[in-house]
Amino acid sequence: MHVVLAGGGTAGHIEPALALADALRRQDPTVGITALGTERGLETRLVPERGYQLELIPAVPLPRKPTPELITVPGRLRGTIKAAEQILERAKADCVVGFGGYVALPGYLAAKRAGVPIVVHEANARPGLANKIGSRYAHGVAVSTPDSKLRGARYVGIPLRRSIATLNRAAVRPEARAAFGLSPNLPTLLVSGGSQGARRLNEVVQQVVPHFQRAGIQILHAVGPKNELPHVDQMPGMPPYVPVPYVDRMDLAYAAADMMLCRAGAMTVAELSAVGLPAAYVPLPIGNGEQRLNAQPVVKAGGGLLVDDAELTPEWIQGNVLPVLSDPQRLTAMSRAAAEFGRPDADELLVGMVYEAIAAGRRD
Repeated sequence: MHVVLAGGGTAGHIEPALALADALRRQDPTVGITALGTERGLETRLVPERGYQLELIPAVPLPRKPTPELITVPGRLRGTIKAAEQILERAKADCVVGFGGYVALPGYLAAKRAGVPIVVHEANARPGLANKIGSRYAHGVAVSTPDSKLRGARYVGIPLRRSIATLNRAAVRPEARAAFGLSPNLPTLLVSGGSQGARRLNEVVQQVVPHFQRAGIQILHAVGPKNELPHVDQMPGMPPYVPVPYVDRMDLAYAAADMMLCRAGAMTVAELSAVGLPAAYVPLPIGNGEQRLNAQPVVKAGGGLLVDDAELTPEWIQGNVLPVLSDPQRLTAMSRAAAEFGRPDADELLVGMVYEAIAAGRRD
């Protein structure tokens, strides 16, 4: 069996694809896996690092919304679809699983021309154009939210790395806090704006550090590798403030934390739900509003807070985040509410859909 994964561009597309690849290999170590990508995406680094084969095709950016530019897409796609079709033929692909992004649409259209079964996975609450089109031809459509508008969608969640999906935060907490130089017993806020950091979050958090320290709360702050680390005078006897450029073990960061301040990308929301970590979500104020939609179900259930980027101020953090971290009972309740949305078995559910699609394709 050979599965082709189409989900390049950003980590939000690539990480679920790699989590599925890992799950497929756990079930059948002989399965062949090829990832489609472009030379401009993060997949050129992430896919080889995980030991999977990467095949590159030309990038054809898609407009996020219907625009006059959409008319030019078919012509620009022809060569890319042909390149993808040749890869499917060489691999003798049994199924194409797409996750959105630049490579998904040519992957879907090449699979349709070649008669290869298609499975679509949509991570965001608001689906992108590629997955909207791909869902029309798919044998199975998997989504991350129960109220998805995609036709025939099955709610499975987002495939996650096993280090996250199987994390027991309480059991790992002593090791995690020691690894970051944190106190073993103090309430802990984790701050991260994603792999590159978020300047807005960084600037606001640095202003509230003294207030949190005086309240007996420590902070682990991933500022982003390209952002300047803040200089903070650590006063003797005060809770630690630990700024780091980047965290490559998010499982340890989640285990160390009692609450997180973060953006609301689909992967972030899925990971925090899987590990039962409540958060104050600050949706990225660009795009089509999908980040707000990603966080809303968890927040509505009581597993997090939600604030617009423009309304994120030191005063808001002091008035909303600090009281949660100072209230162990509220933290416990929010953790349970967040965990209700966790789908740690999403990778295995998606594996089942791949096998279903292959079986259905053989009957067609």
